[in-house]
Amino acid sequence: MDGKAAPNGVATIEDRILRITGYYGYYPGYSSQKSASRSSVIQCKPGGNCPSRHRGMTRQLSPLSVAEDSAAPILELQNRSPSGICRHSRVERQSRSGEEGTQTHTESGSQEAEGQTRCQSCTSTFLKLIWRFLIILSVSSSWVGTTQFVKITYETFDCPFFMTWFSTNWNIMVFPIYYSGHLATAQEKQSPIKKFRECSRIFGEDGLTLKIFLKRTAPFSILWTLTNYLYLLALKKLTATDVSALFCCNKAFVFLLSWIVLKDRFMGARIVAAIMAITGIVMMAYADGFQGDSIIGVAYAVGSASTSALYKVLFKMFLGSANFGEAAHFVSTLGFFNLIFISVTPIILYFTKVEYWSPFSAVPWGYLCGVAGLWLAFNILVNVGVVLTYPILISIGTVLSVPGNAAVDLLKHKMIFSVVRLGATIIICIGFLLMLLPEEWDEITLRFINSLKEKKSEDHADDITDSSVHTRSRSRANGTVSIPLA
Repeated sequence: MDGKAAPNGVATIEDRILRITGYYGYYPGYSSQKSASRSSVIQCKPGGNCPSRHRGMTRQLSPLSVAEDSAAPILELQNRSPSGICRHSRVERQSRSGEEGTQTHTESGSQEAEGQTRCQSCTSTFLKLIWRFLIILSVSSSWVGTTQFVKITYETFDCPFFMTWFSTNWNIMVFPIYYSGHLATAQEKQSPIKKFRECSRIFGEDGLTLKIFLKRTAPFSILWTLTNYLYLLALKKLTATDVSALFCCNKAFVFLLSWIVLKDRFMGARIVAAIMAITGIVMMAYADGFQGDSIIGVAYAVGSASTSALYKVLFKMFLGSANFGEAAHFVSTLGFFNLIFISVTPIILYFTKVEYWSPFSAVPWGYLCGVAGLWLAFNILVNVGVVLTYPILISIGTVLSVPGNAAVDLLKHKMIFSVVRLGATIIICIGFLLMLLPEEWDEITLRFINSLKEKKSEDHADDITDSSVHTRSRSRANGTVSIPLA
């Protein structure tokens, strides 16, 4: 709105107003100079032609106005310049994109690490499951093989005590096998004498002395021999399935003896299991009418289970818990005691013709070595499995020998199982499985049920929340929208 200069030197209406109001720093042509300074900071649109310099009148300025007007373009360029805004926003976008890229890279890296961890955990879990399954299968197979080899050996060699003595002598190799594993796996290897002394601590601080050898080893060696001898005698009278099922009653006898002798915790579930085991024994004896070889075989099998339970309870009472090295040392010690002190028994039985064989070449050494080898493998697996896995897995492997022997008797020997024997076997096996319940099984069951209830309540609350949110979103979508009036 520039106009021609008035006679009094006032060029525009703005100059007149400023002169009348007495604006400090006013001078003639102030508005022209102001518009010129503003035109120097006009925002340029992209693609537009920006003037390089301002065409206007140049007048003499006062010092104050020069300072103010010279500072104004700089402030306006810093605050209002599009190039400054674009540069600042561009830097912000670059920084944000950098941060987003870093976050994305970090998230992707964490996801990859998490995926690798999950894969490794799944692999380790799968390998552990395979290892435990192999332990169970090995325990069951070795016990089934031992029982079946004994039945085959009886066809040509009817000497159960000699088989027991011969198989027990193989226990001497348990500690050498353990020491070989120590040499193969341990980083700090020890000499055989040092390792032997270290494992002798199971007998006390003084180790294995002659007095301790006779005092502690003799009763356990006798119980070991009785257990195996009665088991072999039972196999002469009953099928392998019946004997293996009756031998599973030793778990119930261990509980009863521990409750009476060791004052262990009373458990109703285990009492029920013991009653079921006794019921199965009675049914097994009743299968043939409480007469003949059946009742004698049942008595042998129950006696074998009883001596086995007494062995375990006395071991826990006098020797306590033992690691694999100590257990291997103890079993090898039993083998030495058997070789030194019990060797006289089969000699007496031979000359009294209770267990007589002739000629010497007629002895089926192959079958005897098979029985002894499988029995040795079973003992090693039991001791190794208790250390490397859970004891419950060894018990499961033992009870699985019952269906394993049943399958062999059915397929190879064409056995026909009566309903009473089959029912007795099932009852004994169920009682054996009840014995495997932990002592706090009732508390664990209650916690599991409560956790399931809490999970169901949380899921129900989440479903209610999701349904309410969905209902609100639908009502908002179908409702009216108010438009504010200008």
